[in-house]
Amino acid sequence: MFSKMTSDRTVCLNRKPTVQDAMTGRDFITAQIELRDKERELDELKQKTHEQKQYLIYLHRRNEELQQTTKEAREQRFKLEMFFRDEETESDRLTAEKEMKEAMEKEAEIQRLKEECVNLKRRKREMQLQTLKYTHYREFLERVLKLTKFTNVDALASYLESLLYIRDQLYQRETQVQEHMEQQKKAFQILKDQHNLLWLQKNNHLSQLQTNLEKARSKALIWERQWNQIQETAAKKTLELGQITYATLNLFEMAGGTIGVGGLHINDTEKQLDAIKNFMMDHTDIVKHYLTYLHREARGSKSENITIIK
Repeated sequence: MFSKMTSDRTVCLNRKPTVQDAMTGRDFITAQIELRDKERELDELKQKTHEQKQYLIYLHRRNEELQQTTKEAREQRFKLEMFFRDEETESDRLTAEKEMKEAMEKEAEIQRLKEECVNLKRRKREMQLQTLKYTHYREFLERVLKLTKFTNVDALASYLESLLYIRDQLYQRETQVQEHMEQQKKAFQILKDQHNLLWLQKNNHLSQLQTNLEKARSKALIWERQWNQIQETAAKKTLELGQITYATLNLFEMAGGTIGVGGLHINDTEKQLDAIKNFMMDHTDIVKHYLTYLHREARGSKSENITIIK
């Protein structure tokens, strides 16, 4: 066994590189599958060619019979023409034309079948050439078969076809996953753009709010200053009011007014002012009457002095 392996290895090293040595595993499997398909097509083509040959033989035989029938019909027609001459009927003429037409149709069918047979033979030669082209793949596959657990080439090819089918399914699944990932990336990019746009809008809104806040703070500062001024003015007015109230109370007491029981309330400034007003008006009247009296006295004294002088 060792010597056999050594001899095989020597043969492999000494032989020239062929096309199949340069092929990859994928190309080899594809070529083997194509070889099986071509062999299957070749078998079908052989079967169809055989059937066409049988049918062509039948047509040849039928053509010969029709030609013989046509020949006999022509002879019979000639005899009838010679016998009847001018007594030929329309039905006989139509029958003869019908037979001639059928004979021509059969000849056309035979010609068509001949052409189809030629095409099938040409197709057969092409299939044989293609089969011959892939023969070395089958030989290589048969050598590989000896190193596997499979018993025939068809089983190995079926196994390889199943592997290719699984690979195609996995590739399709991977393609679907890639497409799903692309869709997810697009959706994520859309969400990211929307987030950036929303973030920009919120920043603009925040800037606007900050501007409004600064304006509000400026206005609040102005109103606070005005409020302080109002409070200061109110304090001054309150102080002045207290001073006026205190001065009014003093004047009321000086005018003889009474505070407390039997008099006015200490905070009833208006009535105190009315009392002071009445007091001043009374004293004004008294002063007027007194001045009038003094004026009269002065005039009387002046008259007496004038009289004395005279």
